[in-house]
Amino acid sequence: MSTALEAVLRRDRAIVVAALALITVLAWADLVWLANDMWMGGMDMTGFRMIPAGQGLMMPESAPWQPIEFGYVFAMWVVMMIGMMTPSAAPMILIYARVGRQAASAGQPFAASAWFAAGYLLSWTGFSLAATSAQWTLQRTALLTPMMESASNILGGIVLIAAGLYQWTAFKDACLSYCQAPLTFIMRHGGFRREAGGALMLGLRHGLYCIGCCWAIMMLLFVGGVMNLLWIAAFAILVLVEKVLPFGRLVARLAGIAFVVGGAWLLLQLQPF
Repeated sequence: MSTALEAVLRRDRAIVVAALALITVLAWADLVWLANDMWMGGMDMTGFRMIPAGQGLMMPESAPWQPIEFGYVFAMWVVMMIGMMTPSAAPMILIYARVGRQAASAGQPFAASAWFAAGYLLSWTGFSLAATSAQWTLQRTALLTPMMESASNILGGIVLIAAGLYQWTAFKDACLSYCQAPLTFIMRHGGFRREAGGALMLGLRHGLYCIGCCWAIMMLLFVGGVMNLLWIAAFAILVLVEKVLPFGRLVARLAGIAFVVGGAWLLLQLQPF
């Protein structure tokens, strides 16, 4: 019986890993497509801002955002968050799937782990809406270039320093501790859920802790470029290392120091807005 259960657990693990890998690959493929489209082969797009639609869409730089542009930018942020955060959420989802299968074999099944994952991604969808609103505000105030990069060393320096200091806060520590110990998080928040709605809300709550851990890092995309694939990959790796490695807390603090130093360097450049 135990041998059969272990075989099923290995199969379930393979299915979950494959599904998460597929979601991540598809998200990154879309990001590469959007980034290539926005750069338009290096053409001079002075006076225009690109819309991340994958269709060569653009608007005059001074034109106000239209609802369709807000929608495209929101979709871009959602895809970006899925691509960046799904790998770091994998340990939690795998634990949920494993315990769920064991409960099912004992005749007391939990809600499918897909509901938990959906709740997690739903929280980051909410974050994407906030990030889209922030991007709209920055572009409206000319603090962001048409290519979605910081137009001000002052803005970039302040964001970097703020993110660096946040890496050392107790709130960051508390949120990161839940991300590093998935089973502890689940047990401290009522345990595994048998109903779909409960699993969805548990995933949503975990996502909120994850946002509390990583939101400042995500805001750094406004410094290096929202569609800069190198920055996106670097921050995704940083988030993954913080969450899954035993010395993740040390990495977070070292990254915080690097952010502060980078921010100070930008402010010392004394370039105008």
